[in-house]
Amino acid sequence: MQARQVIEVRPARASRDGDGVAIQRITGMGHAGMDPILMVDELRSNYREDFAGGFPPHPHRGMQTLTYMKAGGLIHEDSQGNRGEIRGGGAQWMSAGRGIIHSEMPTQDSRGLHGFQLWVNLPAAEKMASPRYRDVPVGELAVLAGEHFTATAVSGDWQLDDGAVRGPLAELAERAGILDLQLRPGAGLTVTAAAEESLLAYLYSGSLEVRGQSVGPQQLLVTGSGDRWHLQAGAEGAELLLLSGRPIGEPVAHYGPFVMNTQAEIEQAIRDYQAGEFASA
Repeated sequence: MQARQVIEVRPARASRDGDGVAIQRITGMGHAGMDPILMVDELRSNYREDFAGGFPPHPHRGMQTLTYMKAGGLIHEDSQGNRGEIRGGGAQWMSAGRGIIHSEMPTQDSRGLHGFQLWVNLPAAEKMASPRYRDVPVGELAVLAGEHFTATAVSGDWQLDDGAVRGPLAELAERAGILDLQLRPGAGLTVTAAAEESLLAYLYSGSLEVRGQSVGPQQLLVTGSGDRWHLQAGAEGAELLLLSGRPIGEPVAHYGPFVMNTQAEIEQAIRDYQAGEFASA
């Protein structure tokens, strides 16, 4: 077995999206070490004015989104007639395929909000497929608890020390695995993964020890090749999202909410959206 090493630490950048929603964002469009993960957004505020405007209707093509809420609630509606509401611990998955228009708005009773949205790429052969959507309430997520950790699986198969857990979101698992992991103070944990897969960790609370240095929140750890990764929590413990996926290895062309393979395809997506074709995709 070969141990994975952290080859890059990417800090999140403060940004705003939608109707002025405050987020911490890490982008990886075309980044080989993150493939197929395109972007990681963290939404976290106790002040409703930071997120009250939500994300009004907007289009997507050529990628998938995974929204995972830790606290507060969001309501999803889209041009396919789907509507879903998730609250603390639930997840929503959407594959935009050839085109969809959706909105994500905070529930009226959300006084604070903490959640994540991930963008996951689609290969060229699937970018023009039919849109799909699924809600996963918190009660359907799989939980594995050990002496020094608790792991909640959204998608993918995860091997942790001597335990294993599988997330229920099979629709996303073919492209990416998502695991919410809490490590107790000073605890260590080994994650086993296929050597050819990308394996990342987005730290959202506490710290991890990496090569003798402490890495704090709102940073993404990118690993190199290997089939096991030992995570070591700092003195305050660590809370993180583990992300895995088999790299697609195709060119990435990105413009706003569209992720395709070429600039010509981006320009076609813009024309199709302006012509109103996404509403009936």
